[in-house]
Amino acid sequence: MKVALLMSGGVDSSYCAHLLSSQGYEVIGLYLKLHNKNKKHDIYIKNCEQVAAHLHIDFQVVDLREEFKKSVYDTFVSSYKEGKTPNPCAICNPLMKFGLGLQKAQELGCDYIATGHYAQIKEANGIKRIAKAVDESKDQSYFLYALPQEAIDRIIFPLGALLKEDIKKTALELLPFLGTLQTYKESQEICFVEESYIDILKLHEKVDNEGIVRDSNGKAIGTHKGYMHYTIGKRKGFSVFGSHEPHYVKAINPHNNEIIVGTKEELAIDSIKALNKSLPQAFNGGVYDVKVRYRSTPLKAQIDIQGDYIYAKLLESAYGVAQGQALVLYQEDCVLGGGVITQAQ
Repeated sequence: MKVALLMSGGVDSSYCAHLLSSQGYEVIGLYLKLHNKNKKHDIYIKNCEQVAAHLHIDFQVVDLREEFKKSVYDTFVSSYKEGKTPNPCAICNPLMKFGLGLQKAQELGCDYIATGHYAQIKEANGIKRIAKAVDESKDQSYFLYALPQEAIDRIIFPLGALLKEDIKKTALELLPFLGTLQTYKESQEICFVEESYIDILKLHEKVDNEGIVRDSNGKAIGTHKGYMHYTIGKRKGFSVFGSHEPHYVKAINPHNNEIIVGTKEELAIDSIKALNKSLPQAFNGGVYDVKVRYRSTPLKAQIDIQGDYIYAKLLESAYGVAQGQALVLYQEDCVLGGGVITQAQ
């Protein structure tokens, strides 16, 4: 069997190459060049080449920078301009890695596509589904909610049943040269962000623009340094006159460069509307576990589908729910699908 492995140049995907090769797969390593951080590319492509040479596997670089800019990067910038909080990884996965990446794999005659994601593929009622990784502290199934079924049917996740803490140790024992791979320090998981998302926005927009902070009743109670600096739930970086009580960003008004803040209790929401991205129209509503952001604790919600939208009535309140993030449905540990949050109240 022939498999295309998306390689990042790090230990995880390098270890995946070893695992797949040892399991008898014919492996072709693919490095997807997505952003314009050329220093990163140079370091990680060199790493991939070193791994490929050691394991005697083919390796190719696929330049998708133009497509990535249009589909992911530009959406990232425009979303913050609109006062939303985008989820670029959840956009990139179906369009780039398991979209154009899978297309390239098929052109090369590969039966499967593999990545170092911490997730699993499980079969439920005869249908393959994305499922949570065994190591739930590293689980990335949330970011994979929008993958089409034709991609899921071809995916291999070699690390899904392993623990992160064991992988590096084992990988370095089996492949000692991995310890010599170069790394590039990153503070966030977003590949094109090095320090802060604000640094990216500053390249395109005027983000430092002092504005008014209002309370839930519309009263001006403070100032902030520009609405794009804030996301829903943030509690720092703005001033509230004469108050020592914690305040959190409750809403963002990009047109007036204003943020609305309130107490934590005022952040509570119990209903969510999301633009459906991957649930079938025939999906039967009911009570399911949902996540409203990557690190959030799953909550129970009554789910209904109406037209192009998913409506979730939460059975317990959620906090810090932002437009642009994903609403992802789970049945036990399997991902059923989800959508992009457009309203939370």
